[in-house]
Amino acid sequence: MTDAETTPGAAGAPTPRVLCNTESLAATDPAPAGALWRLAEPGRQLDANLIRIPPGGRVGAHTEPDLDVLLLVVAGDGTLGTAADPQPLAPGSLVWLPHGSARGLIAGSSGLSYVTVHRRRPGMRIGTRPGT
Repeated sequence: MTDAETTPGAAGAPTPRVLCNTESLAATDPAPAGALWRLAEPGRQLDANLIRIPPGGRVGAHTEPDLDVLLLVVAGDGTLGTAADPQPLAPGSLVWLPHGSARGLIAGSSGLSYVTVHRRRPGMRIGTRPGT
């Protein structure tokens, strides 16, 4: 390592660090369904989640109109449903889900655990209506 990799940043600057071990979270027996981990660091520009779908479970077909999403399969297997042909998913599959694309997921016999990463959505703001 170089000095730059080990020296803390300026006062108040975020410090790179390991956030979780996706392999051990996905291997929890029995693994619960839903979000096993969420990125919650203050000041972040990204959102990320570790999601578990139980065996035979699914995320119904939907379209994300605003955000591109990267999906990385970390455990299990399944199928990515698209407007074209279904695509098999296995550990190590890295999938780009472009905004505006229709997609769905079906978990295989061992379930499906995956990490998603996308730009953080801005928070809702309360304000006045335009023209008032």
